[in-house]
Amino acid sequence: MSKPRVRFAPSPTGALHIGGLRTALYNYLFAKKMGGEFILRVEDTDQTRYVPGAEDYILEALEWTGLELDESPKKVGAYGPYRQSERKGMYAEFGHRLVENGWAYYAFDTTDELDAKRLEIETNGGTFSYNVHTRGSLKNSLTLAESDVKQLLDSGADFTIRLKCPADEIIYVNDIVRGRVEFQSNLLDDKVMLKSDGMPTYHLANVVDDYHMKITHVIRGEEWLPSTAHHVLLYRALGWENEMPIFAHLPLILKPAPASYINNKTVDGLAEKFTSEFFKKHSDYKHKSQEQVKQMIRGILVDVENISSRVQIKPKDKEDKILIKEFLKSTLFGKLSKRDGDRLGFPVFPLSWQGEKADDSFVGFREVGFDPKALLNFLAFLGWNPGTEQEIFSLEELVEAFSLEKIGKSGARFDYEKAKWFNKQYLINGDNAEIASQLKPLIAAKGWNADDATLETLAGLFKERSTFLKDIPDMATYIFSNDFKYDEKNARKKWKSQHAEKNHALVSILENTDDFSAANLETVIKGFIEENELGFGDVMSPLRIAVSGLGGGPSLFDILALIGKEKTVERLQKGYAYFESLQS
Repeated sequence: MSKPRVRFAPSPTGALHIGGLRTALYNYLFAKKMGGEFILRVEDTDQTRYVPGAEDYILEALEWTGLELDESPKKVGAYGPYRQSERKGMYAEFGHRLVENGWAYYAFDTTDELDAKRLEIETNGGTFSYNVHTRGSLKNSLTLAESDVKQLLDSGADFTIRLKCPADEIIYVNDIVRGRVEFQSNLLDDKVMLKSDGMPTYHLANVVDDYHMKITHVIRGEEWLPSTAHHVLLYRALGWENEMPIFAHLPLILKPAPASYINNKTVDGLAEKFTSEFFKKHSDYKHKSQEQVKQMIRGILVDVENISSRVQIKPKDKEDKILIKEFLKSTLFGKLSKRDGDRLGFPVFPLSWQGEKADDSFVGFREVGFDPKALLNFLAFLGWNPGTEQEIFSLEELVEAFSLEKIGKSGARFDYEKAKWFNKQYLINGDNAEIASQLKPLIAAKGWNADDATLETLAGLFKERSTFLKDIPDMATYIFSNDFKYDEKNARKKWKSQHAEKNHALVSILENTDDFSAANLETVIKGFIEENELGFGDVMSPLRIAVSGLGGGPSLFDILALIGKEKTVERLQKGYAYFESLQS
């Protein structure tokens, strides 16, 4: 096979959903595995939906995750421009070429005329589509006399160019993921190729650009599969059938399983939130009060094991109940949406996005604290499986193991806890020196001073107890600050007055210990416990609470060495005096 060229082609309409990032990842992995090229093309022909800053966001997200581009608007190659808005001069030619070779036609129907036709068909129980069945009764160059068409064109009348889908034909594509997929041409609508303003639709621009950019494989989301029949026809119509790329349509990323986030602690809050969302969506709903709807929703949510059957519409259900069930079904099941993260409390975007309104602003995986390598590892498994037990892959290992044939057809369920697990593994297995360098600005931001050796020790002590890098400074506050509270309940339980004198004696011993290394402290303290015939908990538990305020944590000997002799002695004297006061 010749060197493949693949493209990631998002529209700059807002923040990049992680489903889009997964598509970019799979394109990247395939290109690098096969020694090919990974291209970014910005599909911005629909200027009404263009959002300033979105293109920069996409580029920043790819850069943050390490998906290096071979060609892009910022890295121009031989097949630019890489923004469709900069290529718009070429699309009209191909739209008119389709008309000339009989594969498309001019449509002059006004909005009112189309609405009238739609009403006529729907009144008779049908569904309107501009297609092989209806185009013969509409206002287009197939039904008008040639002279009338010329007159309309010469007069500057508005028109669109529609693809003329053939009648009675099975159109098929051999998809790498889905195998042979067939489409009945009679069921296809005659999609607009060129709009009345002269701009192309997605379909025409997409095919023209893929051809001229020499794209060999189109790897994209399942939602584009229905459009593939039209794209196959376009390649045929333009004489490019032999250059048509190979298609691979990726499975959907599905919402989390309800049981993963609905429980006794969350059910009331979710019922409140879902009720509010329901009334926003159905502002004219008058059948039940908000409280009644909330109780109904709660009744469904609380039975989480049977929630799927509880939201199914039953013949006896009345209209108001059907609305609530339909709302819950779309809320709890199906494709992961941009709103799901905000609704359920997790990110669904690689980076945070600040919209014009609060409702359009979202937190990103980066800002939550994810390592980009962990995020890519997590996303790789949302649809792909290496066929082994291995779960932790570097980007280089993913490239080596990846193949389109190992992508599944079924939707992949999003699991935020699994995403956090991946991040934790990357942190646990991370190099302490590298973690230390990343910790430095976080520690400095809290006003603490620490040298590289201290930060490296800190990384080693706390990384296995952390999910995110930012957890380490939060857990290690007592290392730098004396301003912490004691676990009073534990202190009352662990401090025994009959051992107070001996514990104070240990403070004196530590005060006179010159070698304050963890290894020596372990020898000194264990020797003291054995010599005084004390239980390990009689000494170690109050010691830990006194120096950290907590009942648990990393190795206490390492903690004491990190805090240093002066702080250790000071905290023990203060803490033991306080513990004694609790006994009175």
